Amino acid sequence: MDPAGAAPDGSCYYSRLGIRRSASSSEIRTAYRKLALKWHPDRFARNPSGAVEAKRRFQRIQEAYSVLSDEGKRSLYDAGVLDPFEDDDQDFCDFMQEMISMMNSVKSEKPDSLEDLQRMFAEIVDGDASADARRGPSDGTKRARGTAWGR
Repeated sequence: MDPAGAAPDGSCYYSRLGIRRSASSSEIRTAYRKLALKWHPDRFARNPSGAVEAKRRFQRIQEAYSVLSDEGKRSLYDAGVLDPFEDDDQDFCDFMQEMISMMNSVKSEKPDSLEDLQRMFAEIVDGDASADARRGPSDGTKRARGTAWGR
């Protein structure tokens, strides 16, 4: 999938439905219904030459709607990681949908200040230093208890 949002045939799902990227679900549904009625193959039953083009356009409209009407698929499409023609990527898509869902559910917090980051770093370093002291020397020698060199 192209990160710019291009569908496998080079067109954009949003442009197929004639909508903006910020379109609501009701705008997507309205655009789909309008285009589906216009290009439904049954309307071209008496015109076989137009029926082939109508079927192709109708299928492309359905493909775009199936992705954009599903919030999970839409967010993956917008992120550039959804390819509806690759079934092998289903596990990856499921994983990405879960990650996006988790990220959307996290409340935005104020960013850490430089002081906060320095304090966290100091806590990490102090924690490592005290753990090293409990473990003993790193040269592989053991301390002897009760001796002058082991204190």
